[in-house]
Amino acid sequence: MTSQQKQSPKRAAGAPAVPEPDGPRPTRLSAAAALTGIEGLALAALGTYMLINGLVGAPDSPQQAEMGGATILALAVLPLVAARGLWLRRRWSRGPSLITQIVALPVAWTLVKGGGLLIAAGAALAVAALVVLVLLVNPTATEALGIGPREAP
Repeated sequence: MTSQQKQSPKRAAGAPAVPEPDGPRPTRLSAAAALTGIEGLALAALGTYMLINGLVGAPDSPQQAEMGGATILALAVLPLVAARGLWLRRRWSRGPSLITQIVALPVAWTLVKGGGLLIAAGAALAVAALVVLVLLVNPTATEALGIGPREAP
């Protein structure tokens, strides 16, 4: 019998596959969760604005505004779920948050190239993404999430 087969009855009984981390949540992990959540809320606000503008406003293309708003609302789910997972110290949440930050960097660059107020928005997004990336690769955060070095077989 393999180790996975031995663990299956435990999982079926509701026991967690990985023990929950104990102790207080590190400040770095809390900050990463908060910044990721703020990014998700900003995306949700932008998506809602675009959707409402497409429905009751006068955009050049209402269908494009509605579809763009719905798409951005759907994309906002990833950082919001990741932020909640980080806050609750779930090890799976680090990956979605890292992906969100990596995707945010080219978006920030595009905003900076847009000029005007978009420069400030792009700079803020880039700084937030880089800060979260640094916070999430920090050993304190990885240990708090229960992510450690792989054991040799």
